[in-house]
Amino acid sequence: MDFHYCDWAGSSKGMKSFLQTTLPSFARANPSVEVTVSPRPSTHPIIRASYINGREKVVCVRNLKPEEILEKATLLRDASGEKLKKRRKLGIVSSDNQSVRGVWSPFHEPDGVRKGGDFLNP
Repeated sequence: MDFHYCDWAGSSKGMKSFLQTTLPSFARANPSVEVTVSPRPSTHPIIRASYINGREKVVCVRNLKPEEILEKATLLRDASGEKLKKRRKLGIVSSDNQSVRGVWSPFHEPDGVRKGGDFLNP
């Protein structure tokens, strides 16, 4: 996990505070995670996570507080590195219980007339 920050930019204020106070304990608590810190002049701070499967995830942490940066680092630590997959609709939803209102039919309307007009006799 790489932590990049800028020495003089205001957007790195929270990251610099995180690096001094929270990162040492985070690194001690996660010995299996390789942690590197490097300055990146004139850019916003980021956290870059490299995973065993070859993927990388990058999170911009500009103007975040140290606690929020810790949440992002924990999120990246717990992630698998897999690409997010879209959930597909699998088709018609079925249920063992009948609908409370029942199945609609045009013959349920009084005299076959609806607000839009007569739909039984076009």
